[in-house]
Amino acid sequence: MGQKIHPLGFRVGITEEWRSRWYAPKAAFGEFLGEDFAIRKFIDDRLNRRPPYAAVSRVNIDRTRNDVKVVLHTARPGLVIGPKGAEVDKLKNALEDLIDRKITVNIMEIKAPDRDAKLVAESIAEQLKKRAGFRRVLKQRAESAMATGVLGVKIMVSGRLGGAEMARKEKLIRGSIPLHTLQAHVDYGLAISRTTYGTIGVKVWLYKGRYGEETAIEAAPNRREFRGKRG
Repeated sequence: MGQKIHPLGFRVGITEEWRSRWYAPKAAFGEFLGEDFAIRKFIDDRLNRRPPYAAVSRVNIDRTRNDVKVVLHTARPGLVIGPKGAEVDKLKNALEDLIDRKITVNIMEIKAPDRDAKLVAESIAEQLKKRAGFRRVLKQRAESAMATGVLGVKIMVSGRLGGAEMARKEKLIRGSIPLHTLQAHVDYGLAISRTTYGTIGVKVWLYKGRYGEETAIEAAPNRREFRGKRG
């Protein structure tokens, strides 16, 4: 089962926290779920798919009775915040118009993007889009991740690799990836590279050690937080 299931879904509620934290009565649950999906899609389209390419890895959403708190984990906080917080205020206003609720936007900095599976996958997808050789790209990204102290890397790409007529899968593994172990901290990221000759899927698994025993760079409180202005 660990070979087929999403590593986060496998662990959420046991060793991983939920990405959306709120409680709603049955009548409002569908509405809140749709709003969360819309927020994440809007942020991804605005910050990841077009300039400034802010490398947003994860969006956490907390709700209270009246407010919605959105926390962006990004490797480039300066691009999201903008001069004097102008860009984050524009983002906050756009999100409030989107769901018609009061929103607070916080920015958390990711100090080591090579330890984040989502950002590694997006980086590979971007290089494949620029027609870089996939074997060289996979090897470079795996070595960069291992250099940050992760214990294992697995990267899989699937599609018309190198513009070949027939689609195929290629994977690269470094170190160990214990997918069945719930106490193993395995980060997973998926990205899609839309090339001129077809779509290539990129999956990345990073094994950071057991929960509570991660390497020092992961455990250290090295993430800087910016709180957007309240409207």
